[in-house]
Amino acid sequence: MTSNGGGTTRGRRSLRADAQRNEDRLLEAAAAAFAREGAGASVKDIARAAGVGVGTLYRRFPSKEVLIEAIYRHEVQRLCESAPHLAATLPPVDALRTWMEDFIDFMMAKDGMADALRVVLTDDSEKLHTRALLADAVAHLLAATGESAPERPHVDAEVVLMALGGISLMASGEGRRDLATRLVDLLLHGVVGT
Repeated sequence: MTSNGGGTTRGRRSLRADAQRNEDRLLEAAAAAFAREGAGASVKDIARAAGVGVGTLYRRFPSKEVLIEAIYRHEVQRLCESAPHLAATLPPVDALRTWMEDFIDFMMAKDGMADALRVVLTDDSEKLHTRALLADAVAHLLAATGESAPERPHVDAEVVLMALGGISLMASGEGRRDLATRLVDLLLHGVVGT
């Protein structure tokens, strides 16, 4: 799906450093806009928020569907790459909590792009591959918490990922991001006994 480090996705070549920064800013601004406004988010507003012209946006992403697919891939890559960094820089439970909150934000942004993503992401094997990558990130963080110690029952990373998906659906359906944080705390308590 993605190559490591270079920010490229399948079938795309590496960018110059300044072009990569522009692309990263565009993807971050677009993800935030779609989370707030849904698929009707203004491309002009996204370009303005990223500090680039609309022409730059359209050169990189010729349609809104291409932009949405790129956001999805960028966010999955960011989540997967963040797990080892969080595990190395934060106490284990804080690292897991931070990753879970980031995942909820990703899912809520994804919710705003849901209709377009259904059109773009039609390959079931790719969806399963993405789920496996995210589960690996969760497994890395769970291992750091010591949840696999003999006195604790095994916690399956895919089950934790599914629970996070359910949390994001409930919170999004209620329009309450604060509910997601409360449910993440409850899930953490069940997983690591916080």
